[in-house]
Amino acid sequence: MNQVSVSLLAELIGESENIVAFTGAGISTDSGIPDFRGPKGVWNSMRPIQFQDFIGSKDVRRESWQRKFNGELNIDEAQPNAGHAALTRLHEQGKLKSVITQNVDGLHQRAGTPDSHVIELHGNARYATCLDCGLRYELDLLEKIFKAHGDVPDCRECRGIIKTATISFGQAMPEAEMRLAEQHSMDCDLFMVLGSSLVVYPAAGLPQIAKTYGAKLAIINEQDTELDPLFDVKLRLGIGEVLEKVIP
Repeated sequence: MNQVSVSLLAELIGESENIVAFTGAGISTDSGIPDFRGPKGVWNSMRPIQFQDFIGSKDVRRESWQRKFNGELNIDEAQPNAGHAALTRLHEQGKLKSVITQNVDGLHQRAGTPDSHVIELHGNARYATCLDCGLRYELDLLEKIFKAHGDVPDCRECRGIIKTATISFGQAMPEAEMRLAEQHSMDCDLFMVLGSSLVVYPAAGLPQIAKTYGAKLAIINEQDTELDPLFDVKLRLGIGEVLEKVIP
């Protein structure tokens, strides 16, 4: 472990009062959830389903639900790990303004970070909603219906299409969440990237916004990113092991 960089990160955290953590798939791999673009990433073996295909084809919707109920990403059984727990401690210390996450696993909240302090840019895979009226559906009920009938019905209120509450490829990013994420990036004094490859825009532009407004930047990621030269601290190490050291 690079003790100099770890010590510098600990120093930055100690000096900061308004920290934003930007998390990607890499923070959840220790919980058994695979990443997407790494050497063993999900998209190396399974094509992503495009939003317009989901909307336009009942067969594609069936395939999507089949993947979900077959445990596509191991989300349902996953538990928070040391990285999630460390960020919860940082929140309890009054230093963490928000977690901006690209993840859909809900593990930050399950670790104890309040939902009000988690900005989910790509939604949440632990429940479903109607795409038209927004009515929430619990997945255990939908799974029972799917296994009994081979399909998920339309919304009982408006007959709209039901989908997991995630943002799919080709689906518009949530405007309110993006605006809030941008504002928090402008306001923070330390922006930490934890386990993101920083290739999906506009979310990947958030550290650049933070830097422009004077924040220090730190990144912990086991792979290099194109934005690494922007960062004041770069650690190519496991997220949990580092955060346990720098967040008492």
